[in-house]
Amino acid sequence: MKLSHTARPDQNWLRALMFTIFGSTALVVSYFQLYFSHLGFSPAEIGYLYGIGPLISVFSNMFWSMASDKYKTVRKVMILLLGGQLITGILLANASSFGEVFVLVTLFYFFYYPVYPLSDTMAITTANKYGRNFTSIRVFGSIGYAFFALSIGYVLGSFGSEWTMWICISLAAVTLLISFQLRDQPSGGSSRMDLSGLWAILKRRDVLAFFGCVFLLAMGHRMNEAFLTITLKDLGASEGLIGWSLLISSVSEIPIFLLLSKYGNKYKELPLLTLAALMYTIRLLFMSVSHTPAAVVLIQTMHSVTFGIFYVTAVRYITRLVPDDFRATGMALFTIVWSSASGLLSGTLGGLLLELTGRQTFYLTAMSFALAALIGFGFQLLRTTTHRST
Repeated sequence: MKLSHTARPDQNWLRALMFTIFGSTALVVSYFQLYFSHLGFSPAEIGYLYGIGPLISVFSNMFWSMASDKYKTVRKVMILLLGGQLITGILLANASSFGEVFVLVTLFYFFYYPVYPLSDTMAITTANKYGRNFTSIRVFGSIGYAFFALSIGYVLGSFGSEWTMWICISLAAVTLLISFQLRDQPSGGSSRMDLSGLWAILKRRDVLAFFGCVFLLAMGHRMNEAFLTITLKDLGASEGLIGWSLLISSVSEIPIFLLLSKYGNKYKELPLLTLAALMYTIRLLFMSVSHTPAAVVLIQTMHSVTFGIFYVTAVRYITRLVPDDFRATGMALFTIVWSSASGLLSGTLGGLLLELTGRQTFYLTAMSFALAALIGFGFQLLRTTTHRST
């Protein structure tokens, strides 16, 4: 397929956006916890700060994504969100008490979480428009995460955790400038949303079963993600080694993304999702018996066969389950289940569990959630296979 003269700039600016957006993910998801620890907050308080954002994002994801679908614009909504991140980041840099940080982090997450389903929506729409695969754009998010995970680790190791928020502000400013260069992509196909149609989709058994299993798997994933850096720090790891750990996990998913981009359509979604859940179960079991930073860093390579397989396959499955008219809203619902609802519970309950019972019980609990997801996806696969054979 011969691309138009606008295709390459469109895709390149979107790849740059993915690079910086997921670079900020490395900071917010992994280094914010160390920053809160630097401010003197306890593991339980850090869990509350991790969990409150996902709670507010349940509403913010739906609000902004439905606004995007209604007004047929992703770019303008993205600009508003990134501007909000910049302003709240500046305020957070000057806050120190738990009460102040709690309120400002809540506001920050109101603008932070919706960026991801909207950027994925724009990537899917742009890729379809030019006959490309979504993964060829999304992989630059993994590259950005890997680059910033390592570089931020060394910067904070050299200058201290107090620089965390100023790095956040810089990334938000750069991403905002990039967003002005994007070509808007309507998020849906029709001029008017029919929410009754969306409700009919959500009541389907296969959709409910999918989101239920995603939630269970997300609980295990988010518990590990929320307290990985705290675990490494407790085991004696430096900020530099923590950066390498995050780099290894992110780089490991890139080959999987590329392989699934080229060959993924040859395989059904449910077998791949079942495989990802199995690998998550094994990964979290290994985390429960690891006692050295080196072992934890080695286990991070399993990010490739856990998140790498799951994420690409889940997005592909959603685009098949949800019609184009509800694309942004469908991705928002996925983000709510994968990040928001699970993030709320894994942060608040996970922080208390880690503080009261210790690391081994914490990771065995996370493994139990992954095991439940494995059983759920396996049952769906078995039911689908049996249905086809009859």
